[in-house]
Amino acid sequence: MGTHGIAVAFRSGPLGAMSLRAAGMNARQADTPKKRLEYLFGETAKGNGQPLLDALAADAEWTVIGSTGWSKTYRGKPAILSDLIAPLRRVLAPPRKTHALHMIAEGNMVAVQGQGENVTRDGRKYENTYCWVFSFRDGQVRSVTEYADTELMRSVLGDPR
Repeated sequence: MGTHGIAVAFRSGPLGAMSLRAAGMNARQADTPKKRLEYLFGETAKGNGQPLLDALAADAEWTVIGSTGWSKTYRGKPAILSDLIAPLRRVLAPPRKTHALHMIAEGNMVAVQGQGENVTRDGRKYENTYCWVFSFRDGQVRSVTEYADTELMRSVLGDPR
């Protein structure tokens, strides 16, 4: 998950099987972490980040590696939504898209190489390249570690506020 990386919509929703049905996923589509992420990134590529947000566990952690104001660990879904996603939504114009280019999976871990396709609200391109490492627990995203060009984040997005 654009955002700077996974530029997703800011709206929380139900977790678990109900969100799978609401997102149009069946059990087969979500039976492995890789299949679940293939579906989720298929949605982010269309500018729909809500299924990715719905997949976050209540106690999820999202770590942005680097040394900017964005670079830290966001602990818990409420902090991810308010401190990471909301500032991105304030800066990035819809549709906010992120494309998965490659995935490598082992057990409950999936590495995703991705590319953002975004523009700021004042018209500047923001097309960062990412590597995310996702960890799943009980079908939900437990943790994300994000590697990206943090200088590009800082220079285009500014600091989160």
